[in-house]
Amino acid sequence: MIDAFAGWATGTGPLYRRLADGIRKAIQEGTLPPGQRMPPERRLATVLRVSRTTVVAAYEALRDAGLIESRRGSGTQVARNALRRPPLTDGRVPGGKATSIYQRLIDGPADLISLTCSAEGAVPELAVALRELAGGDLSVLLDEPGYHPTGLPELREAIAAYLADTGLPTAPDQILVTTGAHQALALVSELYLRPGGAALTESPSWPCCLDLFRARGALIETVPLDDEGPDVRALAEALAARRPDLIYLMPTFHNPTGLLTSAARRRRVAEIAARYDVPILEDNAYIARTCLDATPSLLAAYAPRGAEVLSAGSLAKVIWAGLRIGWVRGPAEIIERLARRKALADLGSPVIEQLLAARLVPQMSRIQAARAPVREARLDHIEKLLRERLPSWRWRRPDGGSGLWIELPGVDATEFAHVALRHGVEVVPGATTDPTGTHDRYMRVPFTYSVEVLDRLVDRLERAWSEITRHGPLEPHHAQMVV
Repeated sequence: MIDAFAGWATGTGPLYRRLADGIRKAIQEGTLPPGQRMPPERRLATVLRVSRTTVVAAYEALRDAGLIESRRGSGTQVARNALRRPPLTDGRVPGGKATSIYQRLIDGPADLISLTCSAEGAVPELAVALRELAGGDLSVLLDEPGYHPTGLPELREAIAAYLADTGLPTAPDQILVTTGAHQALALVSELYLRPGGAALTESPSWPCCLDLFRARGALIETVPLDDEGPDVRALAEALAARRPDLIYLMPTFHNPTGLLTSAARRRRVAEIAARYDVPILEDNAYIARTCLDATPSLLAAYAPRGAEVLSAGSLAKVIWAGLRIGWVRGPAEIIERLARRKALADLGSPVIEQLLAARLVPQMSRIQAARAPVREARLDHIEKLLRERLPSWRWRRPDGGSGLWIELPGVDATEFAHVALRHGVEVVPGATTDPTGTHDRYMRVPFTYSVEVLDRLVDRLERAWSEITRHGPLEPHHAQMVV
């Protein structure tokens, strides 16, 4: 239940008001339905790591607004007519704010460092390409209708050439241009997954992808990772026990662990999937490097003849996420089926953005090489800070990607997230990445920020850690409420 208002601490004002606003929003959005029992005040205070006074005040404000009701012997529940109530007011004096100094004391810190996004700003080459495109002759392009459901031919050719240069021979008709890699995953999920079916993923995995699979009604099964990639014995056993509809992997700088699957492991995974005739979707969106070491070819390059491997990619982590250009590479007949679904979704991605991408895709390898030293320096910096300020935290230095996968000793990361929010940091706890609960004590910390922001980030994390460790671990029944 606590997940229904998990972001409550990101608001402004006193803690009780933030908590009341968070619960109010969950009620009005329907995630806390009428009649839903609310946690007892003392237990909720323990889970959220706040004083009981804070919860009592929040419940009192919600009762005054008619959103919750309490009865002796029955506890507190969402009011039956809560959805017909007017919005909860913020309690400020009508006519404006208090003086600035008192308002800052009431509102608390206004800035929030969110660890939910690991994307960086655009590379300079994007602005250059945009100026060149604007100064060129677009008359031929603008004279046509502008619908390209499979993608602009120039861009499909550029992506095919880029993949061929990385060791995966590709023809343009094997490419479908999508609105970001996310749409590629959504289209593949729509093609392969049915309610009651199963998707097999690594553990941990990317939360948004898990949500996509669940939205299709699929069950999530997992295999663990070792230092070389997905555990092949566990993979073979999972496929033998129940043949899933789709295998989803992130072999190149896995999110959230930053692991690079070895070439030998890629070959074994592809062989096992082909033996059981299960298609693979490899997500290569997180290909940003932190060093100049060579990386293996895409997993599809190691697949035996006849194996069905789809490879999703994107410009988000190398060029700019705001460009919203991605793609999926696969057998031409599968690409054609995906293209029909793409046409139903949006008739094709924006053409101007595709023209920009066609100019930038040939530069991707050079741009990655130029940015790698900057990423490595930021990685070195945050690792040094964490070793000095939070020496009990544990992590494996990532092979690439954009974040550290950190284990918190003796503390559930979801509990820590509640405390970190009050210190100005929005954390992605491990529970969102792994339905099995194996990684509940882990969290992802991106290092894509400037050195100055990384300094502030670690300072806030240290203060949050100091607060949560003073109180010790929760009782087991309290921890269960967070799940």
